[in-house]
Amino acid sequence: VAIDMKKEIKEYLESKGHEVIDVGTNSTDRFNYPVSGYKVARMVADKQVDAGVLICGTGVGISLSANKVKGIRCGLAYNEDVAKSIKEHNDANIIALGADFTSLEQAIKYIEIWYNAEFLNGIYKERLDIISDFEKNDK
Repeated sequence: VAIDMKKEIKEYLESKGHEVIDVGTNSTDRFNYPVSGYKVARMVADKQVDAGVLICGTGVGISLSANKVKGIRCGLAYNEDVAKSIKEHNDANIIALGADFTSLEQAIKYIEIWYNAEFLNGIYKERLDIISDFEKNDK
């Protein structure tokens, strides 16, 4: 369940010295996750926080919501290679996780890999510039 994973990840990150701002629900009642996805993305885009971690059942819906905010690059991590690539290749500033398909241990591993990876620049910077141009020119 996403809420259980969120609580465990929050505790883990705090134990590592990270300040965590929780904008999600603390209830098992039905919740509109796009609201949290947007809030986190807005905080990252406005430089109120350095990075974001999003969790929903699949990780897809919440990442779609976050990626609606200009300047946000949220990637869905579903294995270790992808967790690394979303930072190295796409300079993702938010990671999304699917609680229904990812164990807590995997989720923590993906976050650590993503957070500690470095953007590679080069051809990847060129591609991100293209994406930024799409954002600037979208009607």
